[in-house]
Amino acid sequence: MDAIGISAERADFFKSLTEKSDGGKLRGDYTLADAQYVVAQDWAAYTPEQHALWRRLYQRQAKLLPGRACDVFMDSLAKMDAADGIPNFARTSDLLFKTTGWRLVAVPGLVPDHTFFEHLAHRRFPVTVWLREPHEFDYIVEPDVFHDFFGHVPLLFNPIFAGHLQQYGQGGLKALQLDGLPYLARLYWYTVEFGLIRSPQGLRAYGAGILSSGGEIGYCLTDPTPRRIPFEVERVMRTRYKIDSYQETYFVIDSFEQLFKDTAPDFSPIYARLKQMEPLPADSLLPGEIDLPAAGRHAS
Repeated sequence: MDAIGISAERADFFKSLTEKSDGGKLRGDYTLADAQYVVAQDWAAYTPEQHALWRRLYQRQAKLLPGRACDVFMDSLAKMDAADGIPNFARTSDLLFKTTGWRLVAVPGLVPDHTFFEHLAHRRFPVTVWLREPHEFDYIVEPDVFHDFFGHVPLLFNPIFAGHLQQYGQGGLKALQLDGLPYLARLYWYTVEFGLIRSPQGLRAYGAGILSSGGEIGYCLTDPTPRRIPFEVERVMRTRYKIDSYQETYFVIDSFEQLFKDTAPDFSPIYARLKQMEPLPADSLLPGEIDLPAAGRHAS
């Protein structure tokens, strides 16, 4: 892409943010980002206070995860040695590449859809470089380094999930040409960000939005309010979601193998069908669907 193309893409990106948010202001510094929105992490620039905040965030989540996070996530997190401070992306990236062929790339924050899909399709996972402020300990509007690294990176050490995420990136590039992005965004939201998985011990979380949250990690499994519905691709793609509250519905996979297999086929026919249908509310339950019980309560 030439300089004019890059400039036009960035102009469109920031224009879309202005339309969707309060002035389209982002936390990250985009001035040094290259054509793929990659920046240097500059690990040495993190302050002792920032490393201390990371440790507090990590310790809070580490106490909440046992019995709630899936085993694959727990095993990978333990191997990453990321408890003592903000991780150096290069070190983790080298280990990750040896395991599943993925690398981490540092980005200022949110990036355009096309850029995001390009990274995933080439086994590069974008990780935001900035860390939230202390007053944002429990909630942030934009994903920060803790959400991206703690929530997403551990599962990239699993070959099946890593393959699924690359497949998602490839599908995203195709969806942009087919006007299918809204449907694919719902799939990402209800799996990669807020997915649940069955285990012999009961339901467990694997979505990064859950695993990096101090409140939703418990709510998604034990609160009687939300629905927990067995995963079905077209149903998920038809379902709206909310970004400013805990989820009203969680979709449950049986295994990562199921997720990879069920999302492998061409989505073009699904996009065509969904364009003829009204989207479903986030709390909907269709006739014949199973609403799985929360942990600690019996099915009615």
